[in-house]
Formats: sequence, C-alpha cells, structure tokens
Amino acid sequence: MSDWARENVSVLTAVASGVALALVFGAVGGVIPSSLLPRASDAVLAAIPHFNAAVSATAIATIVLGWRAISRGNVKRHRNFMISSFALFAAFLGAYLYRLIIVGTTEFPGPEGVYSFVYLPFLATHILLAIVCVPFVFHALFLAVTRPYEDLYHTRHAQVGMVGAVLWLISFSMGIGVYLLLYHIY
Repeated sequence: MSDWARENVSVLTAVASGVALALVFGAVGGVIPSSLLPRASDAVLAAIPHFNAAVSATAIATIVLGWRAISRGNVKRHRNFMISSFALFAAFLGAYLYRLIIVGTTEFPGPEGVYSFVYLPFLATHILLAIVCVPFVFHALFLAVTRPYEDLYHTRHAQVGMVGAVLWLISFSMGIGVYLLLYHIY
C-alpha cells in the first residue's frame, strides 16, 4: 500500500464511509433512479431478503470466528475471517441497495401496535448501529491493509476493530430480527 494511504487512513475512512452512507441514503431517499439498473426477475427480487438474512448469519459467524482467532494469537486466520466478513457485508449491501432501488422499502405487514412500539424502535436502533459501525469497520480495515501486522500493535486497530466488531455483530443480529418480523412472524 502506498505511503499516502498509510498516512491518510482517516481520510480514506471518511471518504469510504461517506460514499457508502451516501449510497444507502440515496437509495432510501429515492435519489438513485431505478432506470440506471437492469431489473432482475420477480423471483430474484423476492429472494434477496432471504439471501441477505443468510449472508448476515454467515457474517456473524465470521466476525465471531475472527475475534476468536485473534484472541488466540492467530493473525492470519483473523485476517481471513475479517476479510470474509467485509466481503459478506459488501455482498449484503449490494443486494440490499439493488432491491431497495428497484422495489423500494418493504411495508410492515403486522398490527399497528407492533409496528409503532416494537418494529419501528427496533428498526431505528438497527439502522443507527449500522450507520455508526461503518467508519469503525473502514478504519480498522484501512489500518490493516496499509501496514504489516507487526505495526498494527502501534495503532488503534485493536480498539477500533473491537468497537466496530461489536456494533457490526449487533447490527447484523438486529437485521435478522427485522427480516424475521417482516417475512416470517407477520
């Protein structure tokens, strides 16, 4: 990795976080026109929430396994699990944004009381944690890819990674909860 990237991890984190969040807010706000993307079949569009739930569950496993690997001193295994976690996150985000742009948001099919007092607060917490974890995840990732692992002990990689991993785990878990409320419980 270049010296510029190594010296500007915070800039890279801000730019990557800004782009990722702009894509999400652009898709949610309807700013990104669906005409820019080819339309998949209805079956594919209907399968995306189920695919994303499976991706989320797999990401939870890879994050936990990555955390376990580093706690045992296995840096290579930790790195592989965390790269897998990030790839799963990217796959989730790509599929989620694609469906959101093409189909729009999914309406809650349950009772109004559950919608107001359970679903909305749960969804809001999930969204907040998902937003907050993005810069932590990017920062830990950029620290890791711009330095040899021996140098990471002299950075905030472990602290930032710990916060990012915890927020990521909670967000992915709550995302599965949202999925269950939308597609299986109601």
